[in-house]
Amino acid sequence: MMKRETAWRVFAGEYNDSTLETRGEEERAPSYVITPLGAKVNRLLVVGVLTDVENITEDGELLRAHVSDPTGIFTLYTGQYNPEATKALSEIDVPAFVSIVGKSRTYEPEEGVLYVSIRPEIVREVDEQTRDRWILETCEHTKERIEATHEVTKTTQPNAYDLHKLGYTKELSNGVIDAVKHYKNTDVSKYLTMIVESLHYLTPPEKGMEKLPEIEKKEKVDTLEQKETTEEKKKEAKGEDKDNKSDEAENTLLAIIKQIEGEEGAPWDTIIEKGADARLEKDIVEETLTSLMDKGLIYEPILGTIKTT
Repeated sequence: MMKRETAWRVFAGEYNDSTLETRGEEERAPSYVITPLGAKVNRLLVVGVLTDVENITEDGELLRAHVSDPTGIFTLYTGQYNPEATKALSEIDVPAFVSIVGKSRTYEPEEGVLYVSIRPEIVREVDEQTRDRWILETCEHTKERIEATHEVTKTTQPNAYDLHKLGYTKELSNGVIDAVKHYKNTDVSKYLTMIVESLHYLTPPEKGMEKLPEIEKKEKVDTLEQKETTEEKKKEAKGEDKDNKSDEAENTLLAIIKQIEGEEGAPWDTIIEKGADARLEKDIVEETLTSLMDKGLIYEPILGTIKTT
């Protein structure tokens, strides 16, 4: 009897960075997407904002949807092979918080180029608190993978057996070894930043601060301290001012969009114009709109039109 695969908790930012797929040698063996931090993904649990659902075939039998988390966007494809998930997605009014359990899928248009997506198996509409819990749990899982990756880099002959003896699961131990071999020098600081930004994303700010100890229950490893580079320290010194300006820009643009969106949404060009009236340069407006989309506060129902969630 084939075992049911673990539903991994992985941020979109890590999952979408994946360029490695492996498959067992036995017949009908499952395939796995190996992320840069060693998550060996056959199935995922994703919770975020469902931003859009569209038919991509004339008969409406194949849907494409996107789910946003604080680090990026998951792409979903579903059709007649899973009618329950397809029906559930088609009946949800976007934007909405959703929980997705699904299989990892890949598309390789040419050698060395890999695109990942999800084929949903279970689709449920959830509340904001469920989404926030998923963010916290995913931060914890991401931190564990960072620590495991660091342990491997400290050894001259890394192997899954030694990593498993340190307390990591066999699945993670094998995945981390595969990841280190394939991705070589993974910049773990990028994924540490994802954790920090995801915690800061939770609102109100105190919520993230209250939950922060849950992420730090495990003993800190040297890598977390080593990744505080000189550049990061400079950013800390200037961070408060930059964050304030970013918050001001986001609040300004949200107010503009709410003022002009109506039922059809706010035209992109009009947002740019109103932003200029508010002394926001075009680059700042576009950067801020992207940030607001990543946070699930706005979405693009059709190309060139923005609506608030």
